[in-house]
Amino acid sequence: MLDIFFEKEFWVVDFLPKQVPENAGGKFFHVEQYYLEPDRYIVLRERFCEVLLKLYCYYDLRLFVNDDTEGIINPEPKMLASHIMDNQSNLCILIGASEALVTLSRDDTNLTVYAPSEDLLELIRMLAGAVGLFVWKPNELV
Repeated sequence: MLDIFFEKEFWVVDFLPKQVPENAGGKFFHVEQYYLEPDRYIVLRERFCEVLLKLYCYYDLRLFVNDDTEGIINPEPKMLASHIMDNQSNLCILIGASEALVTLSRDDTNLTVYAPSEDLLELIRMLAGAVGLFVWKPNELV
């Protein structure tokens, strides 16, 4: 059911404002490890949580945890936040009536947003910007 989204255009919600160039000497990976340290990573997860909880005010959400195929429709905010914050699961969140898909994998430093409409993408940009995150479209896969 969700596989169709992975073939569509996607954007990332990230702590960086744009994709790091290939010739950056691997510095990104050192910075990423820094942000994955528990004290810093919790702050990043809180920011993702803020974006998704606020998005929940505008759209129905269907939460899929790990290999779940049924999903939880409009989970309670505490449940949604708990799954985002615990970093124990890979999450897929279907937005609206299959309007878009957000993924958050364990130990990721970004959210991935597949196939958003222009209106949805603009809302995500506003919500992300309010918590110090950026939304950008990656270059072609390298």
